Parts: sequence; C-alpha cells; structure tokens
Amino acid sequence: MYVSYKWLNEFLDLRKMPAKELAEKMSRTGIEIEGVENLSDSIQGPLVVGLVEELKEHPDSDHLQIAQVNVGDYGKKQIVCGAPNVKQGAKVITALEGCILPGDFKIKESKLRGQISQGMLCSLQEIGFPDKVVPKEFVDGIYLLAEDAPIGKDIVEYMELDDPILELSITPNRADALSMHGVAYEVGAIVSQTPHFKPLKINENQLVSIDELQNLELDMAEHDLSSHYQLRLLKGIEVKPSPIQMQSRLMKANIRPINNLVDVTNYYLMLYGQPMHAFDLDQLPGKKIGVRYARVDEKLTTLDEIERKLTDKDIVITSNDQPIALAGVMGGLDSHVTEKTQDILLETAVFNPQAVRLTSRRLGLRSESSARFEKGINPATLSEAGDQAAIMIAQLTQGQIEKGVLEVKANDAQDQVVELSMQMIEDKLGIQVNQSQLQTIFDRLGFEVAFSNDQMSVTIPPRRWDITIPADILEEVARIYGYDQIPVTLPAVPNRPAQLDSRQKLKRATRSLAEGLGLNETVSYVLISPEFAELNANKDRYVSLLLPMSEERSLLRQSMLPSFLEIARYNKARHNKPLAFYEMGKIFLAKDINQQPQEKEMLSFFVSGEKSSSNWESASQNYDFYDLKGIVEQIMDQLRLGIYLSFERLENLDFMHPGQTANILLDGQKIGFIGQLHPQLSQEFDLAKETFFAELDFDALVAFNREILLQTPLAKYPSTSRDIALLVDQSTSHQSLVDLIYENAGDNLKNVELFDRYTGKNIAADKQSLAYHLTFQNPDKTLKDEEVKEAMEQVIKALEKVENVEIR
Repeated sequence: MYVSYKWLNEFLDLRKMPAKELAEKMSRTGIEIEGVENLSDSIQGPLVVGLVEELKEHPDSDHLQIAQVNVGDYGKKQIVCGAPNVKQGAKVITALEGCILPGDFKIKESKLRGQISQGMLCSLQEIGFPDKVVPKEFVDGIYLLAEDAPIGKDIVEYMELDDPILELSITPNRADALSMHGVAYEVGAIVSQTPHFKPLKINENQLVSIDELQNLELDMAEHDLSSHYQLRLLKGIEVKPSPIQMQSRLMKANIRPINNLVDVTNYYLMLYGQPMHAFDLDQLPGKKIGVRYARVDEKLTTLDEIERKLTDKDIVITSNDQPIALAGVMGGLDSHVTEKTQDILLETAVFNPQAVRLTSRRLGLRSESSARFEKGINPATLSEAGDQAAIMIAQLTQGQIEKGVLEVKANDAQDQVVELSMQMIEDKLGIQVNQSQLQTIFDRLGFEVAFSNDQMSVTIPPRRWDITIPADILEEVARIYGYDQIPVTLPAVPNRPAQLDSRQKLKRATRSLAEGLGLNETVSYVLISPEFAELNANKDRYVSLLLPMSEERSLLRQSMLPSFLEIARYNKARHNKPLAFYEMGKIFLAKDINQQPQEKEMLSFFVSGEKSSSNWESASQNYDFYDLKGIVEQIMDQLRLGIYLSFERLENLDFMHPGQTANILLDGQKIGFIGQLHPQLSQEFDLAKETFFAELDFDALVAFNREILLQTPLAKYPSTSRDIALLVDQSTSHQSLVDLIYENAGDNLKNVELFDRYTGKNIAADKQSLAYHLTFQNPDKTLKDEEVKEAMEQVIKALEKVENVEIR
C-alpha cells in the first residue's frame, strides 16, 4: 500500500511532523513502513510546463524534430526531440538547462546533428515514474499535459511531485489500512487526532429521474456469493483523460491511469478500500444482472484479452445469464468502458473472499481489487463509497446520475462488542493503566468503551473488522500505549535438568544399533514426484501441493521407498559401496478434504547388491532376504521387542517380489513389511537384482508397552537339545511351524532354530525338508530325559495333526 503524505494531510494536520518521523511512529505501533520516497528529491533546477509552438523536421535525421517551445518566464527554447508523439500545440514537461533529473542526469545546452538543443522534452519515466504506472499511450513517448496546463508552471508543483510516499507493509490482519480512510484513522490514533473527511455534495442538475434503473432485474439467488450488491446508473458521460492531480495520485499509489471513468473507480478504491467496476450499459447482453458460480468449462474473455476457461468455483457477474466479469478479479472485455461509452452501470459490492482468492490464485490474476476482497473490506462504507464515486464521475464526465440504486443486501454492518476485565491488561501486558488512561486510548482509536467495576465493554466499529476477541483489544492497548514503554521482564522458568523422553531414547538406541550393523543413515526429501507415488503399501489419496516448486517435488510421500531408490541410484552411479541405508522420517497420509494430513514416523531399511567384496580368502557376497530380516530381528531383540515379533506372507504389493515379501507383526498387529523389490523396479533404477527394503511404523514401536529391563542371573543348570526333521509342502510357512512348536513344547523350551532346509533329489518337487534344533532349559533344576521326551511327544502329536506334514 503506497500512501501519499499530501493526500493524508487532507484528513489530518501533519504539518509539524515530517514524513520520516511519521513512518517511524507507525512502524513502532504495528504497521511497518518499508520506506519513504519523494520523487522531487531526485529533481533539481527548472522543470516546467512548455508549449510546442512550432515543430519541423531535423534536416540531418529521419526521426528527430526541432521544436520551438514557449516556457513562460524562461522565454522560448529550441529543443531537439525524437519522441514519436510530440506535436505542434502540445503542452509538455520541459527540462531546461541546469535541470538535474533522476539518475543524476544533467541537462545542458548541446548540439544534436548540428542543431542546438536548449533542453529536453520529458517522458514520465524520465522524471521518476516506473513504466508500469505510465498511461499506455505515453509509455513509448513524452507525456502530453492537459490543454489548461499553465505555461511556465513548475512541474513539481503542478503534478504534486513534492509528496513523500510511504510504503506500508500490510499484514493480513490489518486490511483496514488498505485505504486512505483506514490509514487516516490509524495515523489519527498515533498522533491523537480525529480524521475529518469532506464528502462531495451532489448538485441537482447531476440527477435525473428516468426510471431506467428500474427496468433492470437483479438476480441474486446465491446470497453467500455477495452479501451486498449495488448498481448505479449514469447517463450521458464523456470518456476522456482524468485531471492531472488525479492521475498523479494514482501513479504515486502504483496504479496506471486509464481514463476519467476508470480512474475514479481506482481513486475511490484507494480512498475507501472499496473495489468498483463500470459496465458499458449498451454492450450488455440484456437487462437481467446476476451473480452466480460459473459452469464447468464456461469461457470469458477478460480485459487483458485472454480467454479464460472457468470452473464451478469461480464467481461471475452475468447479463442475461452470460458472463460479463470475474467477480472481484477482472472485468470482461466485451462490456468494458471505451471512448464511445455513454451510459454505465457502476457496480459496488462485497464478494465471497475464499472464492475470489481461489480464482485469483488459479488464474494468476492479482490486483488491488482482489487483494482487498480477499482480506476484507468495510461493509459499512460500501454505499457511501458508491455514492461519492458516482458524484465524481458525474463531475468529471459531465454525466447525470439516475436517482436511487438497485441492490440486494443480506444484512446491515453491525458494531462488534468485546468484553474483558481490566486485570487482563496487567496480567497479559505487564502494565497498570487506570480508567482515565484507557478512555484516552480508546478515544484515540475511535472506539466506545463502558466500564463496570473491573469489567469493560468495548464497541468496535465495522471499519476494524479484525478485532473480535479480548486478545485483539489487548494488542490495540499495547501499541497505542507504546511497546517501548512496556517494561521488559524475563519469564520465570523452573530450573529442571534436561532429559530425554521415551521417543528420543528409542531413537538414539535405534540409530546406534543400525549403525552398529553397518547401515548408513540418510536424510531425504519428504516431497516426491507423481511417478513414484504408487510405491507404497498405503492406498490412500495422495497429498499434493497447490504451488510446488517443480513437478519432481509435488506430492508428500506415503513411503520411504522412493527416497531410498533415488539415494541408491545416485550412490551406485558413483561406485559407493555397500548400499546399506536406514532412515527415520515422516510419511503423510491424506485425510478428508481441507484437513491436515496424518503424519507418521517410519523406520526404514534398504540394502542392495554387494555386501562384501572378494579378497584372497573369500569370494564376494550379495545381500539376501535373510540379511535384512536378521537386521530387523536384531534391532527388535535389542529394543526388547523380539519376543513379540513375527512375520506373515505378503503377495499383493506390485512393486515387491511376490515370493520374498512378508508383513511384519508386533504382537499380532501389522506394523510394516519386508521383502525384495520387484526385479523390474530394481532394473529400472539400475540396481542389483538383490535389492531389499523394510519399513516399520516407528510410532507403533514407541507406543508399544515394552517389558521393563530386569537383570537376571545366569542359569546354573545345563540346557539340553533335540532335533526334529519335517517333510512339508513348499507352500507351508516356516513361521506357522515355529509357532506350533512353541505352543506345545511347554515352558522349558527356550529356542527353536531352523538349521537345515533341503529340496531336490529323493523328495517330491513340491516338498521341502526342514530340520529344527530345539533347546530346553529350566533355570531352577536340571531337566530329566523324561521331561524333555514328554515335551517332544507333545510337539510331535501337534505336528502330526497338521495336513501334509511328515515327521522324518
């Protein structure tokens, strides 16, 4: 928001306060000032209004012209000019000898192609205005002044260039300061003044009663799109350039002047913070004006001459159900004001801020109007702003205003009442203020306050729609009281020794164990490309970013696997070995629309290719399924979770090998999976066929109620062991057999170990031979053969009941 210091002085008396001092005060009370710039500071010497009395071609140039320019008291000057739009009789900005323009550009008498030039005819850019605010017809040439510009008049004075411009950095909660009125109230509170506004008064000859407005129909079936919508009709207007003072104020506010009609709507946008739009009445398809959501793939050509494909989340203004504008964002090309326009409909409205924001963001159309609709406008001044704009349009265009307005209004703007106790001020701000001091603060803010014992009731006008709760009142009190006057104190914090919580302890232990097993820790991006989105065991909807930096980083991952694949491919290409990694990181699971995704912390492992290189005494070895399974088992054992760990076959993951993949169970509950990557996926990433991955829900490990670690004495009595061999189907699960043995062998069975697996000669092709080593031990006595024999008999009986199991 760019604020003209001279404009602000029309509402307040700031003559004794320099602009930079005011900027300092504003920054210290809540609205940061990015800078103060005065165009006149970079201009010195004679810069005046000149009249081109005579113009002829340069004899030695095909693009230069020689102008005889009348500059009043400075006489007549010969100036050589190359601007394409200079013409005889034009009034122009003339820099004379001795003038210094922005960029330290000094004007002096010189010769151009043999002809004397005693100055320069200037464009707006040359006196300090940026290209984007210069009227389009003067972007590539000099600026032509109005016919009534006084010859010889100082340009700095004529165009009000000696005017400090304050650049306000407005936070979203202070959208009330996106208008001159709002800034005037803010500055008035800072300097203890009440701003005074002088509204325009209408002349009777500017009014007309023709009832043409009543022939229009306003269709507002969906009131949630616009809570207040107004139309005014103006007849017989003449479209032409605005007065130089209005153009100058708009350019200093970073807005490009267009014509007297459009400029008025922008002028009152800056004055009241109320966006407006003018439709050419004769170009509208019909008399029925409506506000509705656009239909899917409906099209509208906007003022920038681009055809827009709309969605059902865009709000459009319609005429006979045909879109004529994007509500709050940009008008339509077919109904915009041109030099031929004679009658207009002036729209003043409030639109749904969420819908305006979505449309503006989707189409990349950010404007002064859309910014205000998004952040909020003062509904109480909507009608006043529309009335004042209509009066000024009538004055500048010699038009007439039809009496009355056509409007739909859901409700009136209401004051907001916030109640709080005075004790809160001392408790929250650390200052003591009495009722008299508070009354002064609220008077400066323009708020009414009523006291009742320790309670106070503050009435907030609609212009400060950001204040709704007691905390907002405390903030207002603090900034007007003065942040620099609030005593600085340090919070009292109990002195406790730092210690790790259970999650931190488990993390440290897991990292230590993983690194002890030869794994390297990785830290990877949580963002992945859509190409890798399917590489996860979750089938939830993906979480995508609205504005990703690139397509490669547009989705939040649901598994650590895509990150590991990129890391492994990068390291393999650089011949780094071994490819053995682990990581504790976040994955993100989608929930309902407009809800934060669920974050889960996962513990993942990845091994691929060569485990150990060949040397003089042994050949090289590659990782296999049991290497990774052993890593998982060892870590779980060390975390005192091994007795709850089990595995079950898993075959429905497309990106994993169907014969070497298993679910990981903790006390019967699935917490992850382990297995070999599908060979096709390994090949795609140029990895070895022997590539394995495991992923566990670390949150589940933290939440699991582990047994307390107890020190137990070494067993005094010896253990004894027995072996058993089984002939079973190839499809029989090893884990199911182990579970069955444990269930039937009794409490003295301490360990079951598979020490041999055989397939091949002398047994059927669909069979396998499994040999188990069973260890028995009783810590309180020496086991007798009869006890062990009885336990083995129970195991054998249980196994004999299993179909297709033969005890050898």
